[in-house]
Amino acid sequence: MREHSQKEEELEINLTPMLDIVFIMLIFFIVTAVFVKEAGVEVDKPTAAAATKQDLVSILVAITASNEVWINRKQVEIKAVRSIIEKLRSENPKGTVSVQADRKAKAGITLEVMEAARLAGAPNVSISALEDK
Repeated sequence: MREHSQKEEELEINLTPMLDIVFIMLIFFIVTAVFVKEAGVEVDKPTAAAATKQDLVSILVAITASNEVWINRKQVEIKAVRSIIEKLRSENPKGTVSVQADRKAKAGITLEVMEAARLAGAPNVSISALEDK
């Protein structure tokens, strides 16, 4: 009887190290995942024949039809755009900026936002558009 119980104990597999590795991998993937960014408002984007898909855009700036500027689901003043983008770029230095301007927004506001992004040190500033079909 004793011999039989010792064999059963020897046949058990210790799963603790495997579970530790699985949890570490889960934490790694959660921390390194790229989350979908949203500017906070919906805009009616213009169409463009030369529109290309941008990957890894980390800073989205939306400009509504009533010329309101939104970053990270918060409405901001045009004067604060540069400092906000500088702060966001310090958190993610490789991040790019995409401006989502409504087709009815004033071009001057869009240019001011793009200029503020460039002055904040963003190397790549793009304008978001829908692909022309």
